[in-house]
Amino acid sequence: MKVLVTEKIADAGLQLLSDAGHEVSVELELSPDELLGHVADADALIVRSATQVTRDVISAAPVLKVVGRAGIGVDNIDLGAATAAGILVVNAPTSNVVSAAEHTMALLLAQARNLGQADATLREGKWERKRLEGVELYGKTLGILGLGRVGSLVAERALAFGMHVLAYDPFVSEERARVLGVELAGSVDEVLSRADMITVHLPRTPETEGLIDADAIARMKPGVRLVNVARGGIVDEAALAEALRTGRVGGAGIDVFDVEPCTDSPLFSEPAAVVSPHLGASTVEAQDRAGITIAEQVVAALAGEFVEYAVNVDIGRDVSEEVSRHLPVAEALGRFFAAYAGGVGDSVELEVAGALAEHDTRALVLAVLKGLFNRVTEEPVTFVNAPQVAESRGLEVREVTSSRSVDRVNLLTVRGKVHGRDYSVQGAYSGAHRQVRIVGVDEFQIELPPSQYMAVISNDDRPGVIGAVGTILGESGINIANMAVGRHEAEPYAMMGVNLDRYPPDDVQDTIRKSPGILDARFLEL
Repeated sequence: MKVLVTEKIADAGLQLLSDAGHEVSVELELSPDELLGHVADADALIVRSATQVTRDVISAAPVLKVVGRAGIGVDNIDLGAATAAGILVVNAPTSNVVSAAEHTMALLLAQARNLGQADATLREGKWERKRLEGVELYGKTLGILGLGRVGSLVAERALAFGMHVLAYDPFVSEERARVLGVELAGSVDEVLSRADMITVHLPRTPETEGLIDADAIARMKPGVRLVNVARGGIVDEAALAEALRTGRVGGAGIDVFDVEPCTDSPLFSEPAAVVSPHLGASTVEAQDRAGITIAEQVVAALAGEFVEYAVNVDIGRDVSEEVSRHLPVAEALGRFFAAYAGGVGDSVELEVAGALAEHDTRALVLAVLKGLFNRVTEEPVTFVNAPQVAESRGLEVREVTSSRSVDRVNLLTVRGKVHGRDYSVQGAYSGAHRQVRIVGVDEFQIELPPSQYMAVISNDDRPGVIGAVGTILGESGINIANMAVGRHEAEPYAMMGVNLDRYPPDDVQDTIRKSPGILDARFLEL
């Protein structure tokens, strides 16, 4: 497949894409019109922050499957347009977290010790030790707004300096805060009013734009020091410059600006501000990690696999390793269910039983839907647009977790009503090599590997029936690759699941259905 790369990423990332068999096209510094032309036949697009992936770009890319952002923020990508088109948007959220945390500490120390002014005045031939007296970090309260990946690393480093850390993040539990050694604040205002120094680690959203404005600054301690290495627009630059001018704020370290590139800000004329041109992620290590990570994500996406850092997929905050391992089981169940039931119906339920029930399993629901719809629709269904396809078809989707005792460590069950009949199929990993298996069909316990061509046949539980089916298939030149047999839980019936080398023609199917003892015969092409 074609991967279009419009901004520089690590050579190792480009090599990874090539090694996966993809055609890599590196086209740097494209104009918006040039981008529309180059993206027309691209299966994947990799960008950093400069390339604007607008609705027009999405519309001009009919075969685009994934957009990869080699970094954290996705402000330059129209997520709504991508999601509606079923295009996966992935990023590399952990690639630059260490660099961003270290830059935060660098600015925190620089403004606390007036390093910007010290450097400038000394170069001017002035020796101003007394005027440039700074403050220590030790013993100060650091207020952190946003205790995510970067905020947590800043907290660890601040604690090493002997600071008390107070953080506000509504998504962080008390237990997580205790592990980090951080005191959780109940509100942003609590951080503003109690902290001696404040660092910002928030995304830029309608809710956070202008969060640190003149009113917020007025609620801070006199002489507070502020650092922002997150996103421009969260801090009102004019209000902060005025507060620095009056001494209401003692110092500031700013790496990001409302409009970038920025060469004119009111902060640039304030000696108490240390400024840098969005250098938070600008280390050799971070750039290499971003390129390699995004290449890995794109390769997985193009292979139809679930990717770890999916931005526009509702999977919860984190997908556990155990849930990730069971995605192939869930997708196989969806495909098998739709083929066996002959459709999807009006509702479907996924039951998760066993140890998996303790995890956030939303990703498993998406995998089931992907399997279901890829069997019954012509358009490609991805983890991104599967919920939209379900909604457009009026499919009610339910997810239940169960603590009931099961014979396996983990068991997935898909149930639904199709054409007025209830169907149920179960799946799990089986064997030493953890292979995907269908382990239950309706009331029959049967262990069967899913394959391209299959037959599921229920019959009277008596001698000779299985042999008759084998004879019919053999005489037709259709080889049986594998067969499994299971008995009904309560009735004198049995079920045979058969893996076939090719799909039986209609006359062979009819002969089997009319054979003595056959109750039902379904032939599946997955």
